[in-house]
Amino acid sequence: MSEIIRQIIDTASSLDVWGILGLLFGLLAVWFLIIENIWTWPSGIAYVLVSLVVFWEARLFGDFLLHILYFILNSYGWYYWLYGKNKQQEVLPVTKSSSKEMALTVLLTAIGVYVFGYFLQNLPDYIEGLPAAALPYWDSATSVLSITGMWLTAKKRIDSWYYWLVVDILATGIYFYKEIYFYAVLYMVYIVMAVLGYLAWKKSLSTQQQVPL
Repeated sequence: MSEIIRQIIDTASSLDVWGILGLLFGLLAVWFLIIENIWTWPSGIAYVLVSLVVFWEARLFGDFLLHILYFILNSYGWYYWLYGKNKQQEVLPVTKSSSKEMALTVLLTAIGVYVFGYFLQNLPDYIEGLPAAALPYWDSATSVLSITGMWLTAKKRIDSWYYWLVVDILATGIYFYKEIYFYAVLYMVYIVMAVLGYLAWKKSLSTQQQVPL
């Protein structure tokens, strides 16, 4: 335990400006999301832009390309939360996907996890000298589930929190396995925030359903 605490302190103290900004904007984006505040999207975009700088400097081009997609989804979410509501609504309401939509989303996500995981696993065959990916299918799962979660979040679907909770749990396990304890603890915080987010949106959804048409 003392080794874990020491590594967490060492990692936190070694964060540069970009790392601190990324951590701050990431937490702000989730908090604003929990309270259904439109500022979740500017905060999310700021987090993505900081991450793009970090990944480019680290030459992590796969993560760099993935975060370009996150930038697009954050921009779409910002637009949809502003203009996706009808004229009688002050804010975009929380909604829930139908059973058919949920099943289709799970199926497409599962296919995406397999395809992207297969790609990561076999990437060294395409690029000479590239080291084998660590935990390619687990890495794929967190990436693809995050994309699904962000898409559902942009639509303000309460089932988006299911995906964020799974992502946070998987990421916590992966980081503990890889002995990256600072980020493991950070994602434990995200787990708590995902539960709080689901409960807050569930209350909002229940309140909306009680309002007479």
